[in-house]
Amino acid sequence: MATEQKKINVLMCGTGEYTTGWTGSGASTSDKKIGVVALTLFDLRRLGKVDVLGMVGVNGGKFPAIRQHLDKNIGGVYKDMDLNFQEYPKEGKVDPEAYKAAIDELTPGDAVIIFTPDSTHFPIALYAIERGMHVLITKPATQKLEHHNILIEAAEKKGVACWVEHHKRYDPTYSDAKARVATLGEFNFFNAWMAQPKSQLDTFKAWAGKDSDISYYLSSHHVDICTWILQDIAVPTRVVASAAAGIAVSKPYECVEGTEDTITLMIDFQSVKSPNHKGTAISTSSWTAPLKSGVHTSQHWYYMGEKGDIHIDQAHRGYDVTHDETGKAWVNPFYMKYSPSATGHFDGQRGYGYISIEKFIDAARSVNAGQAQPSDFDGQEYPTIQNTVLTTAILHAGRISLDEKRPVGLKQEGGKWVLE
Repeated sequence: MATEQKKINVLMCGTGEYTTGWTGSGASTSDKKIGVVALTLFDLRRLGKVDVLGMVGVNGGKFPAIRQHLDKNIGGVYKDMDLNFQEYPKEGKVDPEAYKAAIDELTPGDAVIIFTPDSTHFPIALYAIERGMHVLITKPATQKLEHHNILIEAAEKKGVACWVEHHKRYDPTYSDAKARVATLGEFNFFNAWMAQPKSQLDTFKAWAGKDSDISYYLSSHHVDICTWILQDIAVPTRVVASAAAGIAVSKPYECVEGTEDTITLMIDFQSVKSPNHKGTAISTSSWTAPLKSGVHTSQHWYYMGEKGDIHIDQAHRGYDVTHDETGKAWVNPFYMKYSPSATGHFDGQRGYGYISIEKFIDAARSVNAGQAQPSDFDGQEYPTIQNTVLTTAILHAGRISLDEKRPVGLKQEGGKWVLE
């Protein structure tokens, strides 16, 4: 029986750049200087959608600096922001499994938002889902296809919403392009590029090359866009990967041996309607781009169909700013707008970074109120765990291709996607 929607309690897993804007070396110097997740949730609490907040990391000793950073850069900038949150682990302790104690204090129907290193997504998400929590996972959802399939089954069994934070689906340019792709006939070619400056090797040094790679971190964006826009047009059948290396493992970065600089995935697609039509998609990602290129993330993609093509340059949107001290920068206010409103409040509710989190919160609240079933959102093109399985399949196949130096096939078997 449907009831009125209630405010939802949310636990943030991860205390880093995307959650708070704070990194191991201080405040982030990227385009996420005050983070995305915590700021969005503080504002959603101001707007009456969110209630009690928690934040869990591994090292509780970071929280005094994080709170000071948030007080100065959020509390001191925007009006009416309640920055209270419960911290885990408490008393400055170090505990890699603090997320368990934090989740254990929640009530079924609460939400857990996971922005942690890639290798930790699966155990945290499964622990939360099995205890009846709605879960939003940063991309990539998991590193292994079999783990993604387990999360699909677990979420369905527990009747909770499990989504992946693929915010580019909410970029108005990308969603418009998806609609236009549907008018271009059969798929032929897709080519995506996404890169960040070499400084990211310092930001992500704790896990770069050890727990994950640049393809999982960045190609997860455009591989998802590719599979999303091809949802009813074509399916992937094979992946071959190639990598460039040498910069990340050398001075001054000195990442662990084997850390790749740039990874390219080549993906074969087969039309779902025509046995004669096949397509090729290429997705390249790098974290060794130049340091002063004017953008934090260089990104663009090209799509060619049977009847036309589309080109999107998301890094240069015809909007650039030049400053004496920092030079020229191409900015993207469509993602997160950090300047306050005329009344002094946070004014970024229309940014697709914000919308991505708000849509999940809205879905979880509607499920809690009995107004929707989690499966309802699968048919509405949201990035649910069910709707993002091919993204994980391709990224996992790419990793296997690099490690085993072979092509990797993809196929459906018993209603599930598996790798060959």
